[in-house]
Amino acid sequence: MSTATRSLRVATASTLTIGLDVGDRFTSVCVLDAAGTVTETARVRTTPVALEQRLRTGPRGRVVLETGTHSPWLSRLATACGHEVIVAQARRLQLISQNLSKSDEVDAETLARVGRLDPTLLAPVQHRTAEAQAQLAVLRARDAVVRTRTLLINHVRGAVKTAGSRVPSCSAASFARKAGPALPAALVPALAPLVEQIQALTTQIGAFDRAIECVAATMYPVTAQLQRVRGVGALTALCYVLVLEDPARFRTSRDAGAYLGLRPRRSQSGACDRQLHITKTGDALLRKLVIQSGQYILGPFGGDCDLRRWGLGLAGRGGHAAKKRAVVAVARKLAVLLHHLWSTGVVYEPLHQAMRPVIQSQPTAA
Repeated sequence: MSTATRSLRVATASTLTIGLDVGDRFTSVCVLDAAGTVTETARVRTTPVALEQRLRTGPRGRVVLETGTHSPWLSRLATACGHEVIVAQARRLQLISQNLSKSDEVDAETLARVGRLDPTLLAPVQHRTAEAQAQLAVLRARDAVVRTRTLLINHVRGAVKTAGSRVPSCSAASFARKAGPALPAALVPALAPLVEQIQALTTQIGAFDRAIECVAATMYPVTAQLQRVRGVGALTALCYVLVLEDPARFRTSRDAGAYLGLRPRRSQSGACDRQLHITKTGDALLRKLVIQSGQYILGPFGGDCDLRRWGLGLAGRGGHAAKKRAVVAVARKLAVLLHHLWSTGVVYEPLHQAMRPVIQSQPTAA
C-alpha cells in the first residue's frame, strides 16, 4: 500500500465512524462524522446481503462492533467493503453492559463514540480467516461430542450405583463394551439405549481424530514440529496453529501465554498486590488442551524434560493447591515454548536447559 493510499485511508477512517450493535435478527447502525455528530441511524437485518448493501453505500470509514457469534463473518464483510474494522472485546465495554438506559440504538452510538475516541480502549481482536474458522469448527464439534459422551457416561455410572451395582473402571473408549454386561436387569430398558449412544459417539470421536490427524499432516505441516514435545498431539498442535494463525502477531513468545488466558490477574493498589486466578481470556478450547498437555507432562507418563523438572519442583513447594498451580504454570510455559518452536523453526530439545551447565563446563580445545 502506497503512502498516499494509507494516508487517504487513515483520513477517511478518522472522518467517519460507524457503530454496529449486532443482534441475531437485526443490527442497529449509528454513523458519526468528524465532529462526533450523529448523521445517520438505521436498523438493518443481520444477513450478509442486507449488511453488504448497507456497508457498500456511502463513504468508507471505521466500523466498530463487539465480539460475538456474528462478528467473524461480519468483520470480514466490512473489510471487503473497504472499511477499517475494529472488533471490540465485549468484556471491555462496561459502558454498554452497565448502561441504565440500554437499547440497541444507544449501544451502537456508544460503540461508535468509543471507537472514534481511541480504539485501543476496546482491546480489539483479530478474527481468523474463513478457512481457519472452518477447520476449527471440526475441533469444536469433536469437543462437543466428547463432552456429551462424558455426560452420558457419568449418568450411566450414577444410575447403576443407585441400584447397588457398579460399572467396572475403564476408559471412555471401552465404556460401552464394559458397561453393557454390568447393567442391572431393572435398568436395562432405561440405560441400554444410552450405552448404544455412547458407542456411537465413541465411533464419531474416532472419525474426528482421524480427520484431524490428516488435516494436520497435509495442510499444516508445522504441527509436526510442535508434536515433538511429548504430551502435545495432533489435536493440540492443530488447535494451537489455527487459533494463533500467525506467529508474528506477538512481539515475543511470552505473549502467547497471556493471550491464552494463562497469566494471573493483577489488582495492585498502593502496598496491596493480591495473588489472583488466571485471566481465562482467549480461546477456551485451546486453553483446555494446553492445560491437559501440562497435566500429561507432570503425570506418570510424562517424559523427562525441562518442563517436567521445573513443574515438579514447583509442585513440591506446597500441598494440593501447589500441584494445581504447577499444572497451569507448566501450561503457560508450554504455550510459550510452542510459539518459540513455531516462530524460529528450531529443533526441540527436551533437556536443553539441563544440558547447558554441562556444555559450559566442558574445557575448550587448546
